[in-house]
Amino acid sequence: MAFESFGDFLHMGGYAFYVWLSYGVGLTSLFGMLWLFQAGHKKQRKDIVGFIKREKLIAEQQANNT
Repeated sequence: MAFESFGDFLHMGGYAFYVWLSYGVGLTSLFGMLWLFQAGHKKQRKDIVGFIKREKLIAEQQANNT
């Protein structure tokens, strides 16, 4: 599809609202998924570090009790 001017490109043959809305929804969804992935990854790392610390503390307590 060829456009004669930049204004025609932005107008998208009368379908600009639907075209640009779909781009906006798509990009918002992608960035939202990226944000959720990063937040979940941080929480999981924090949980793993806490688990390792608890296991180490339990092992130390068991070693001191024997």
